[in-house]
Amino acid sequence: MMESRKAIQRQAKRKGCNLMSVLQPLITTLEEYEALPEDVRAEVFDGQIYYMASPSQDHQTISTELTTILNSYIKRSKGACRVFHAPFDVKLSDRPLTIVQPDLMIVCDRNKLDGKRCNGAPDFVIEIVSPGSPSDDYIRKLYYYKNAGVREYWIVDSRRKNVTVNYFEGNMLNIQYSFEATIKVNIYDDLYINFAEIAELLSM
Repeated sequence: MMESRKAIQRQAKRKGCNLMSVLQPLITTLEEYEALPEDVRAEVFDGQIYYMASPSQDHQTISTELTTILNSYIKRSKGACRVFHAPFDVKLSDRPLTIVQPDLMIVCDRNKLDGKRCNGAPDFVIEIVSPGSPSDDYIRKLYYYKNAGVREYWIVDSRRKNVTVNYFEGNMLNIQYSFEATIKVNIYDDLYINFAEIAELLSM
């Protein structure tokens, strides 16, 4: 039986490690994932579960502002794509099971949406770096998103005050911008985000 969240936290504290790094039994089926307690936020990579920390104030500010910008653009352009933010599951693979909860995503293929989750890669993903686990976004998720078919992946790092843009189509891009920059969303021809306006709202 899966350990309770409090038991996992006690185990992490005793070992002196981050909650998300405590290895748990493999989750091999969607049914096992859906049986997790409702108050638990977790992702699964190749069957291995990783627990997620609660978002900070700046994390939520960035997420809210970006969601508003992306939604407004798609509505103005009368586009078919949809914007979703965490917690919303994305199943990248059945075998081995890989399920993620991107901070923000754009899904343009409505056939991937089944009312519960997105089945397959979103077109555009944004992850906002959590201070306790930066390697999750810079290394692990970069690998999985690229190989699953995500077209564009942004890593927003409020501590470093930069945005890393990974564009996987055509001439692949990997460019780092400061929070003072205006950044193009490459899956669209005319969408630019002024990060200076978002940075002004942060608490740091």
